[in-house]
Amino acid sequence: MNKEFTPASRPTFKRTLRRISVISVVITMTIIWLLLSVASVVTLKQYAQKNLELTSATLSRSLEAALVFNDAAAATETLATLGKQGQFDTAEVIDRNHQPFARWTWKPKNNPDTFNTFISHWLFPVPVTQPVWHNGTLIGEVRITARDNLIGHFIWLSFAVLTGSILLTSLVALTITRSLHNGVVAALQNITDVVHDVRTNRDFTRRVSEERIEEFHRFGQDFNSLLDEMEEWQLKLQAKNAQLLRTAMHDPLTGLANRAAFRNALASLMNDSPAKSSAALLFLDGDNFKTINDTWGHAAGDCVLIEVASRLVEFGGKRHPSFRLGGDEFAMILYGVHSRSDVQKICSGLTHRFLQPFNLHNGESVTLTLSVGFALAWENESVEKLLEQADRHMYRIKNQRPKVIS
Repeated sequence: MNKEFTPASRPTFKRTLRRISVISVVITMTIIWLLLSVASVVTLKQYAQKNLELTSATLSRSLEAALVFNDAAAATETLATLGKQGQFDTAEVIDRNHQPFARWTWKPKNNPDTFNTFISHWLFPVPVTQPVWHNGTLIGEVRITARDNLIGHFIWLSFAVLTGSILLTSLVALTITRSLHNGVVAALQNITDVVHDVRTNRDFTRRVSEERIEEFHRFGQDFNSLLDEMEEWQLKLQAKNAQLLRTAMHDPLTGLANRAAFRNALASLMNDSPAKSSAALLFLDGDNFKTINDTWGHAAGDCVLIEVASRLVEFGGKRHPSFRLGGDEFAMILYGVHSRSDVQKICSGLTHRFLQPFNLHNGESVTLTLSVGFALAWENESVEKLLEQADRHMYRIKNQRPKVIS
């Protein structure tokens, strides 16, 4: 069964590397500690054996006279003198008849340490024996046993030094490993940050910086190439969407914003109290456009509509946006007007702008008048009421005006 990880429990790459380093160092150093401990104990055993043999050889020469003159007291004194120096634990002298001649045993003040006793018996399972010679004749032998606490002291000291060295080495190894890992972690973090930013914020302008590690460098180059393609695709998509949005919100013939854009702008206006308090809506409708179409054709009618849109844009600019609602119906939203007289002045100026004849680009010209109706935004509570009032006012103006035929 696969283990389920949560974002909180999932380890980071940095933590994983550190854990791998710690496990590797601990296992390696433990094996080294065990091997060195065994090697140290074996070496110590050989050294202690040689040292004990040297001590027994020294004793054999010191005890030669005591055995020759059968002086047990002198032999015991010699054993005690060297034994008190910590050279051995027990010493026994056997004469030529294999009878005990002298003996000395170290008596510790404290109870013997079980570990030291075990180590001593393991290193020296039998006493070291050294013959005593006089003029080439065997006159006895010396048997000595190593001192437990002395051996234990060397063992503990060896282990302490070895353990301290291993711990120090492990600390240095982990420090160096962590320092070496920083480059790998930083490189991967750089790539991860870019990927996360692209996925979350759709920021295709970011790029992975160059890395020292060859594999990360090649990955970064490939990923940057992919980002270049994605950025180019995004820019094309944005341009396409902008084009589609413009097509959806603008009239293809005149380039003015269409009915959908008009409804959106009007809804925003009525929901904006400060703007609503100084805005008005104009409805514009051609008085004799059908006659122009019937007389000179639809191409001539299209020329007139394009020129109407051009004059509306020139008149209103960006301050008063214009819209084509369909056919010869147009609208304009006025901003920054504060009274009915302000709106009437604009309507008068707009009507005057259309007194100039329209060139049909076929050698003919025609006059097109517009009926302009308005409604004040601050007098209406909803978009529907604003539209209804402007439309009603526009048709009242149209019915009062005689048709003009060029």
